[in-house]
Amino acid sequence: MDFSAGDIVKTIVIADDHQIVREGTKKIVASIDNTSLSGEAENGLEAIAAVKNHRPDLLILDVAMPLASGVEVFGETRRWSPETKVVLFTGFTSVGLLSNWINTGIEGMLLKSCGPEQIRECLVTVLNGGNYIAAEIVDMLKNSEDMSELTQREREVMSLIVAGNSNAEIGEKLFISIKTVEKHRGSLMGKLGVRSVADLMVVAHKEGWLDEHKQL
Repeated sequence: MDFSAGDIVKTIVIADDHQIVREGTKKIVASIDNTSLSGEAENGLEAIAAVKNHRPDLLILDVAMPLASGVEVFGETRRWSPETKVVLFTGFTSVGLLSNWINTGIEGMLLKSCGPEQIRECLVTVLNGGNYIAAEIVDMLKNSEDMSELTQREREVMSLIVAGNSNAEIGEKLFISIKTVEKHRGSLMGKLGVRSVADLMVVAHKEGWLDEHKQL
C-alpha cells in the first residue's frame, strides 16, 4: 500500500505532448494505490484547462509543450489550483534551466532518462507530502552557482521574452498590465546584470533557458 486505507483517492493529471510518454506514465500511476487519473493533456493549453477543471492533487508536467510552455502552465497551476503539487518531467540537462526550476519551489523534478521505479518513488513521495529531486539533477547542481534570485513572475516574463513575445503579448498572456510587465522586465534584467534583450538572449543561451522553447 502506498497510502493508508483511510486516505481519499489522490487525483492526477498527466501533461506531455508525446503519447508514448503519457502511456508509460499512466502505467506507473496505475501501479500506485489510491490514485486516479483525472485527466491528460498533449499541449500547454490543455494542461491549464485540465488543472482548472479537475484541481488535481498532482500534475505531472512536461517542461516543453506546444501552445504554452512549462513555465506558463506552472504559473497558471499555482494561480488556479495552488494546492496542486507539481512534478516536472524534463529531457533537458542545462544547469541554468534546472536551477531556475528548483527555485520555483516545485515539489518534484525528474529527468526523462529516469527509470520507472524512480519515477514511481518520486510520485509516491510527492503525493505523501514530500519533495523529490532526482539524484542525477542534484549531482548536476551540486557545484553550480545560482545565477539569480528571480521571482516566479519574473521567470514567467523572462521565458516569454526569450520566446519572442512583446510587452503587450506578455501582459495579455499573464493577465497583467504593460506597465507591470515593464516593471518585472526591468527587475529581472537588473538581477541578471543585462541591459538589453540581446544581452538577455546571450545569458539565456549560455544558461540553457532557450532549451525550454525547443520540443523534445
